[in-house]
Amino acid sequence: MKLASLLHAVEVVARTAPDSLEISGVCCDSRLARAGDLFVAIHGHQDEGYRHIEQALARGAVAIAAERPPPPTGPGWIHLADARRALARLACAIHDHPSHTLAVYGVTGTNGKTTVAGLLRDVLQAEGRKTGLISTVEYSYGDRIIAASRTTPDSCELQGLLGAMRNDGCQAAVMEVSSHALDQHRTGDIRFAAAAFTNLTRDHFDYHHDFETYFRAKCRLFEQLSALHPGAPAVVNRDDPYGRRLIEQAAGLGLHPVAYGLDAAADIRATDLQLDAQGSRFLLQTPAGSQALSVALLGRFNVANLLCVAGLALAAGIPFDRLCETLQRARPRWGRLEKVEARHPAAIFVDYAHTDDALRNVLATLRELAPRRLIVVFGCGGDRDRAKRPLMGRVAAELADEIIVTSDNPRSEDPEAIIAEITAGIAGKPVQTDPDRRAAIGRALRTAGKGDIVLIAGKGHETYQETRHNRFAFDDRAEVRSLATHGS
Repeated sequence: MKLASLLHAVEVVARTAPDSLEISGVCCDSRLARAGDLFVAIHGHQDEGYRHIEQALARGAVAIAAERPPPPTGPGWIHLADARRALARLACAIHDHPSHTLAVYGVTGTNGKTTVAGLLRDVLQAEGRKTGLISTVEYSYGDRIIAASRTTPDSCELQGLLGAMRNDGCQAAVMEVSSHALDQHRTGDIRFAAAAFTNLTRDHFDYHHDFETYFRAKCRLFEQLSALHPGAPAVVNRDDPYGRRLIEQAAGLGLHPVAYGLDAAADIRATDLQLDAQGSRFLLQTPAGSQALSVALLGRFNVANLLCVAGLALAAGIPFDRLCETLQRARPRWGRLEKVEARHPAAIFVDYAHTDDALRNVLATLRELAPRRLIVVFGCGGDRDRAKRPLMGRVAAELADEIIVTSDNPRSEDPEAIIAEITAGIAGKPVQTDPDRRAAIGRALRTAGKGDIVLIAGKGHETYQETRHNRFAFDDRAEVRSLATHGS
């Protein structure tokens, strides 16, 4: 593509690169630069893109775009008014606007995104619509599965994935949309078919600092939906206080709000709810019909996830009876309250809960199963919001019978210091600590017996542990099976 065509929708302050320059790709990671690329230098939250210009040029980049004036000499240069916004538009253009062909469904919220996105993909595929998935766990389409680097990739990788899905014959794509991605305009220029909001609870305050800033970041998805697809469905959790605010905002933006929840005023709701160790039973009520469902997903929060899926699926035109058939086949997976089959008398679950609200939801769900004892093993990630650590400790003290605090992904922090901040929130209850996560899991399994439930929280689907900037293989589920079979 000629540079002049590529820059058509981008605000350029000045440039030295010629109109006729042929651009074959756009990248923002110098390590991935290829011959013919335009390298966009981004001023990042943790890194400085300008430092990597020489590496990008050495790998074949033919021009540089940045929020800086052109140097007196050097490569062809584009001075951008807003590099992040421009990057999204450039990446979209170089891949020929994939969302103009694909029906893209976005899911945002603190908790539930992965479950909702995965189930919606299942529903769409069951209806014969080949669908790609971009989630915290994986990026997948057709027979291809790519381990996810983060919930929502950067604009270049994201548009490349959507383009690959389109080229592979996908009709739709479902993606989790993180608050970081929205704040950094990674999803810019994507024309979503519909979007959903699950909930908003404390998380990422190391980045957003407070609830209002966090909420405003989430709202950007719906502002973008309104700008590029006026009147599109906005599926929102009415049971969540921020969701109720968003319903009003969505209507004001000219979107079509679809409220879901247990609230009697919801458009899509669950009544006659029954929860037990086998899953959830409820009457699904929607404008398209009502149906009694029995689903092997535990807990009220998963019922909310199912309602969200129903709202998006109906917005996508899935027949109600086909939707219900697929929902009834839903199974826990990806470390989301996933029961680990192991040679052990206790029931053992792994869950990704890494916020106080998520931990509360999971522990409350397991408490409803009336275990003899509820034992929890968890930690908190390093280099992340420190204020949630005592809050998670407080939740564990409130709902668990026995607590073992260990390491999650300490990253650059001292594991013992993280543990101390967690235990500061635990009052009036004994707590065991062990920074060795495998040893902590082993301790829980040795303690647990028949009738007990063990929850190992925080890492869920992850197959690594990160400490001192190094990653090594670690999977809670595999550790449980190994320890249950061979002991510690």
